[in-house]
Amino acid sequence: MGLLRTTLAITGYTSLATAAAFYAITRHSKIRPVSSSDYLFNHTLYARYNPNNAPVTQDVCVRRVPIGKIKPELLSLGKEGEEGRLVEAFCAGVWGGLGYAYQRRFLEKKYRNADTATQLWDRQALKASTYPVGTQITDHFEVVAKTPTSIIVRCGDSPRKLDVRESDGLFEMLAEVKEAEGVVEFGLKAIFYNGLAQAVDGEGKAGPPPMTPWIQWLHAQYDKVLMETALRGSVLK
Repeated sequence: MGLLRTTLAITGYTSLATAAAFYAITRHSKIRPVSSSDYLFNHTLYARYNPNNAPVTQDVCVRRVPIGKIKPELLSLGKEGEEGRLVEAFCAGVWGGLGYAYQRRFLEKKYRNADTATQLWDRQALKASTYPVGTQITDHFEVVAKTPTSIIVRCGDSPRKLDVRESDGLFEMLAEVKEAEGVVEFGLKAIFYNGLAQAVDGEGKAGPPPMTPWIQWLHAQYDKVLMETALRGSVLK
C-alpha cells in the first residue's frame, strides 16, 4: 500500500511510552471486523475504485460514550441546521487532534506546496472545518460523502490522483446518538484495498490483502489513538 504503509509505520507509535499507559488511554475503544454486508462494500465509490473486487484489509474502531458526557451544543435536538454538528466536531477532532499531529507534520513536509495550497493543513483550519464533500486533507484524504451521522473520506494516496490506484480505501467517521441506550456511538471504519490488484491470482487463489497482519494491528492501535484524542479534544465536556 505504498505511502499508506510507510505512514502507518512511522506515525506516532513510538510516542506510546508504555503498553500500560496506552491501554489506560484507549481501553474504552474496541476494534471489530466490518460486516461483509456493510453498506460501504456497496458504495458506488468502492465499486469504482476497486473494480476487480480485490481483497481488503478492514476494521472498525467503536467507542460508546454516555450522552451526559457530550458537549450539549453538539447534540441534535431536531432543530433545523443542528443535524450533523456532532459528526462534524468528531471529524474535526480526528484531523485537528493530537493523534494525527505527527502524520500531519510528516505529510506537510513532503507534500505541502503551491499545488496543495487549497487543502487543509494547519491545525486551526482542521479544527474549524465542517468537512463538506470535496474537502481535501493534507494531500492524503478527500471527503467523498456526508450525512448527519457520517463523513466518509477516500484515503491511501493523494486526492489529486483521481483514477484507480494501488493504494486506496474508504475511511468513515460515525457519530450516532442512541437515546434509548443513553449513549453516543462513535466509529472509525476503514476499508483498504489495492485498486489495481486482481481478486484471484494466476492459480485461481484469492490474492493477499493490502496489509500484513502486523500492519493491520498497528493501524487498529492508531485508530484507538485517533478516537480518544478526537473525543477529548472536540466532543467531550
